[in-house]
Amino acid sequence: MNPVDKRRREFLGSAAAFAGAMIAPGVFLYDYANAGVSDGASRPRGPAEPASASVRWGMLIDTTKCASGCRECVDACNRENGLPGTTRSTDSQWIRKVDLKDLRTGKALSVPVMCQHCAEPPCVDVCPTGASFKRADGIVLVDRHTCIGCRYCMMACPYKARSFVHEPTTGQKPDVPRGKGCVESCTLCVHKVDRGGTPSCVEACAAAGHGAILFGDLNDPQSEIAKRIREVATAQLRADLRTDNGVRYQGISG
Repeated sequence: MNPVDKRRREFLGSAAAFAGAMIAPGVFLYDYANAGVSDGASRPRGPAEPASASVRWGMLIDTTKCASGCRECVDACNRENGLPGTTRSTDSQWIRKVDLKDLRTGKALSVPVMCQHCAEPPCVDVCPTGASFKRADGIVLVDRHTCIGCRYCMMACPYKARSFVHEPTTGQKPDVPRGKGCVESCTLCVHKVDRGGTPSCVEACAAAGHGAILFGDLNDPQSEIAKRIREVATAQLRADLRTDNGVRYQGISG
């Protein structure tokens, strides 16, 4: 990198960090870069303790239990993270329901698609400022304070899982900083997970009686999610890309 480009990148990164502080004073996503949960999520760690690579958080979505037209997971995500909902095509959407149909059998499925929390995330590879990053426990995040809105990550994501904030944000939640001009996506409700909790979409799906989304530690062979993956056929979206997604699906061919 030549000196001019280096100085420009440093300036943009500093400017973005300052703008982010103005957007959401006192709330920094890099705190979540170091936070984590150990011992099977039984003991929440403080923000000074690092996330552990011994844990890999993930989801298993059983598409055979996911009803077409049901938006419990989407609505819960919007409420938890202060999202406005999709009244306009430019509104942020961290979970979207995608209806699929197998042309050979006529089988129809409704599939929730969100950030896949890849082990090899393309969004991280292309980010020029390091705003897109992956924690040691597999959760992929965007630091709004260093995001410059270039949207390279949106172009790189094979799952169309990221949104760009076009308008000023209102009704922000203290744990979920958002801001105009930044990219955002599903965080697996990291603010809840780090306190020993569960993503809101999982809770809402269970409360609605569907139980289609299972959350847990993929690295723990005794966890419910790891046992289920061993017992049933599951698939990763676009497994051919070898991004090694943390979100798995039951009932689809991949």
